[in-house]
Amino acid sequence: MPHKVSIVSHLDALEPAATAVGACNTIFVRKDLKTGHRRLIGTNTDVVGIRDAFYQNILNPEEVFQGRPALVIGGGGAARSAVYALRNSMQVSKIYLVNRDESEVDAIMSHCKANGFGQDLIHVRDLKQSDSLEGPGAIVACVPDFPPVTEAEKTARSIFQSFLQKHRKGAILEIIYPPGLE
Repeated sequence: MPHKVSIVSHLDALEPAATAVGACNTIFVRKDLKTGHRRLIGTNTDVVGIRDAFYQNILNPEEVFQGRPALVIGGGGAARSAVYALRNSMQVSKIYLVNRDESEVDAIMSHCKANGFGQDLIHVRDLKQSDSLEGPGAIVACVPDFPPVTEAEKTARSIFQSFLQKHRKGAILEIIYPPGLE
């Protein structure tokens, strides 16, 4: 769903999670009781899905990811949802952001900071930086499933692989969609 951010301006209202994240992946119709008009309401189910995927499958979260850094790969609405879930529900210490497009990372960081959940976000730009960082306890991959082609995509993939090579491992959740569904 590559339009999670752009759809927001076309809706009549957002539920709290979608407002905070600035991204919507579910739309429903609600009748306005005063006017009788149909209203399009947006919500975000990624936040709960990310949180529950980790907590329902990791028996010892306090050892695996709580109090440790996390890593989010991607730059769209799902990445915003991941940052929100990691920050507000999973007790991670800091969040590394990796993406092929720096402007998307900047937009995520700006939005998250403006909405109160952007503390300790670190944009990881190159291998030297990733090699110097502590391994993440939780990784959320929010990118489509296709091989890297551009230099920026190859750099992002190399950074991700460097985190996977860290000594202390955590858990990974992939939120991928086939590129043909765009």
